[in-house]
Amino acid sequence: QVQLVESGGGSVQAGGSLRLSCAASGYTSRRYSMGWFRQIPGKERDGIASINSFGRTNYAESGKGRFTISRDNAKNVLYLQMNSLKPEDTAMYYCAAALSDLVSLFVADFGYWGQGTQVTVSS
Repeated sequence: QVQLVESGGGSVQAGGSLRLSCAASGYTSRRYSMGWFRQIPGKERDGIASINSFGRTNYAESGKGRFTISRDNAKNVLYLQMNSLKPEDTAMYYCAAALSDLVSLFVADFGYWGQGTQVTVSS
């Protein structure tokens, strides 16, 4: 059973930075994609960035130029470096995984999810 545990969320002022981490365990395959999503209460969960086991990445417009996704395959850890944060980045951030090589930003393409970590950006 794949398990994902996020960490690194918190409160920061606008313009600040945060780095989210997602520790993964339970994989039976070395080829899997991972992604970061976020959700505001009452809104749909949106993809921010994804990365496959070959290092190919995909970013939503909301994160391009400010967010960087990366992964340490040896440690099974996924990261999201977030810079120049804005109040509209405030959301619950989720890590997700899929046993595929897709660098999708669609919720339906990911079968494993973490519990989320809250990011709050104040103006």
